[in-house]
Amino acid sequence: MPPIPLNRANLAQLQPPVRVPGFDVARVTPGIVHLGLGNFHRAHMARYVHNLMEQRLDTLQWGIVGAGLMPGDRRMQESLAPQDNLYTLVERSFTEETVTVIGSLAAVVFAGESSAALLDAIDRPEIRIVSLTVTENGYCLNRATKRLDPEHPLIRADLEHPERPSSAIGIVVEAYRRRRDGGAQPFTAMTCDNIQHNGDVLRAAVLALAELRDPALAAWIGEHGSFPNTMVDRITPVTAAADTAALTERHGIADAWPVFAETFTQWVIEDRFPAGRPPWEEVGAQFVEDVAPYEFMKLRLLNASHLAVSGTGRLAGYVTIDESMADPLITRYTRALMDRETGPTLRPVPGIDLDRYKATLIERFANPAIKDTVDRVNTDAPLNILVDPIRDRLRTGEGVELLALALAAWLRRIRGEDEQGQPIEIRHPLAALLQEKAVEGGPDPRPLLGITQLFGETGTDARLIEPVGRWLALLYQRGSRETLAEASRHLDF
Repeated sequence: MPPIPLNRANLAQLQPPVRVPGFDVARVTPGIVHLGLGNFHRAHMARYVHNLMEQRLDTLQWGIVGAGLMPGDRRMQESLAPQDNLYTLVERSFTEETVTVIGSLAAVVFAGESSAALLDAIDRPEIRIVSLTVTENGYCLNRATKRLDPEHPLIRADLEHPERPSSAIGIVVEAYRRRRDGGAQPFTAMTCDNIQHNGDVLRAAVLALAELRDPALAAWIGEHGSFPNTMVDRITPVTAAADTAALTERHGIADAWPVFAETFTQWVIEDRFPAGRPPWEEVGAQFVEDVAPYEFMKLRLLNASHLAVSGTGRLAGYVTIDESMADPLITRYTRALMDRETGPTLRPVPGIDLDRYKATLIERFANPAIKDTVDRVNTDAPLNILVDPIRDRLRTGEGVELLALALAAWLRRIRGEDEQGQPIEIRHPLAALLQEKAVEGGPDPRPLLGITQLFGETGTDARLIEPVGRWLALLYQRGSRETLAEASRHLDF
């Protein structure tokens, strides 16, 4: 029997265990516009909205208009539009999986060439939330100051053509400007990116660009806009062709762009939505006064560990995170990193058993059903998730040996070739400079650590240069496996 093309008309033909929406997807109308419609959003926030619609039909007006901002995002629209914006979410644990058709997307907009249609969508008065997952690179920040970079090419272009913006920050500013000039209620701008104090970062970037455009506009946004901080968590790999083929073979669904994710999910949100919000707490989201302890925990324990595993794993020749975690040295190193260096930087986290949280992270990373690649993590994770805890520990006079090893692995990988001389693709805004300095320095980390956009003054601190240099030299001389073994002996993990 040929596979069933995924669309509204064919939902009734899909058979269990595939779960189809328990609501009429044709009645879903937009209340949210999301910038950066990638796999994570479709596995996380869109899943929460879908779950809420399953429980309460009076929430169907909170549908999502998903927008792709990059030229390569045209595939998103070409894949989802023929499917009536439906897609399949496959959630996998060690032993089982659930397959759900998600119906919370009301529309899809491609803004990789022009933001006109996207801005028109945000103009609609029923849009009360504009959310974002655009990665840290999408905020156009100066990497040293963590503030908007006025010289960033996208920001310069947005200042030249402010009513035709292309950056996520420019789109938010222009959308607020149109709300103000039209006398309409301002929306809540909610980031779901893995950035510490992400709402504060978004607010500062938006106000900085608005100030460059029109100080009066910046003042209006500062008074009327809302930028809640959030913490999001769900491991969501890039969709592999083999997974798409397996979905078709097992369940008979022809889906051009399914999503695969772990079963774990977490969402902590500051409750600051003056224009209204869905009751996400009814489907597992946690609303708090201050999200900082939770996001700090996640950045220091999950994200820093993820980057440490992916860096050392890539150099050791592993392709996926679970393959890396099958190496006992990497598993022990990861746990030691959390227990000795990143974990001690945390403040109290209400309601969280940190030992259990760390054990759960080890289990999640080792999940063989989630083929999250080391290259995806290496590409997506901002380097500051290692630099920030290093800076904090140096400030208090504490050691950074384990963090220095993770950073050394990152510096070795950024050279652009593995230990066998095979190329490693480096995707980073500073890729050319990084590779130049990596080749220049070789086992000497100082040329790379001297890039102030990434390391600031921390890169000149001898307490960092010494251990990073020692581990980097070992990585060059003896390779990653021998370096990890030496680290295990030297640091007793």
